[in-house]
Amino acid sequence: MNSKTILIDYGAGNLHSVHNALKAAGASVEVTADPDVVRKADRIVLPGVGSFKACAQGLRSQIGMVEALEERVRSQATPFLGICVGMQLLADRGLEHGEALGLGWIAGEVVRIEAKDPAIKVPHMGWNDVALLPHARGHALIEQGEAYFLHSYHFAAHDPAHVCAMTDHGQGLVAAVASETVVGVQFHPEKSQSYGLELLSRFLEWKP
Repeated sequence: MNSKTILIDYGAGNLHSVHNALKAAGASVEVTADPDVVRKADRIVLPGVGSFKACAQGLRSQIGMVEALEERVRSQATPFLGICVGMQLLADRGLEHGEALGLGWIAGEVVRIEAKDPAIKVPHMGWNDVALLPHARGHALIEQGEAYFLHSYHFAAHDPAHVCAMTDHGQGLVAAVASETVVGVQFHPEKSQSYGLELLSRFLEWKP
């Protein structure tokens, strides 16, 4: 594969594991915090571990990074994958540890998982089903399966058409969102064994 996959380093991602998973899936991958490198990417992956607010601040602390992402992904339609908080940052805002602005690429907000049953533990942690929604069947990336989740906040999308998969943790929670060349997954492909590697492999071949 000749295309270059860029993994964004903004101090808030499980870079080592995601890098290794992308390599295992067949990617030629470069980790960078340089917006000029991002502007030359063929594919972009935004990881994220921690709180929405800290990740949003970390991303914006990389001078020119948000602008480079807007240019390459939104204007030039480069395939993009957001993982965990990297997916949540696609929203308009997040409410974890105070309000913080997201990228605003997929309308919605990131709010705390409110367990309706005391037996339901927060954070949502461990293996759970990824259930593809009927309107998203045939999506090039997201398939039915089982993946590893770890999160206390979830993506509340304003437009159901942007939600391609759900998971259940005492209630329905968004597992994946998509809009044009942008896909985000709440679960961790890098920790999801064959299911996750197969998703990353499909991303590397994706031609939206």
